[in-house]
Amino acid sequence: MTRYHDEEWGVPQHDPRMLWEMLVLEGFQAGLSWRTVLHKREAFRKAFAGFVPDKVARFGKSELAQLVADPGIIRSRAKIEAAIDSARIHCRMRDAGENFADFCWSFTGGRVLVGDGRHAAASTPKSEEVSKELKRRGFRFVGPVIVHAWMQAVGIVNDHSLGCFRRAVDGRD
Repeated sequence: MTRYHDEEWGVPQHDPRMLWEMLVLEGFQAGLSWRTVLHKREAFRKAFAGFVPDKVARFGKSELAQLVADPGIIRSRAKIEAAIDSARIHCRMRDAGENFADFCWSFTGGRVLVGDGRHAAASTPKSEEVSKELKRRGFRFVGPVIVHAWMQAVGIVNDHSLGCFRRAVDGRD
């Protein structure tokens, strides 16, 4: 967990594929600990074809059955189906000329939102806004709490504590 925090969590991410991967993984985390998901991340990457949206979007019944039976991942049929559907949405957005990274960062005008470093919110008005738009587009397992955790993880929100070296990476504090 320390390595994840020190090297990944809260680092602004602009790669569309990685933003999508993290959104999917945050959805799998719902009701579980992030530690569980993080320890299974490599198995998820293998099971979900490296989280390449075009590949996952082509998954059919046989791939779904394999995923539901895969002990290396979280075998929630609803979450697996949501992940596959989200790959299709991601591809439709791209095919319509909408970059997923631009979409993700559009809610903040491309800027990192910085928390106060003292209080950790489970969700915010901004995560509620993003959640509503994701749901409107057909994404599932994207409630405001999941979305806020995702925004923190991919660095759209910097919620590192005041004394954390990662907080100052953006030149703040």
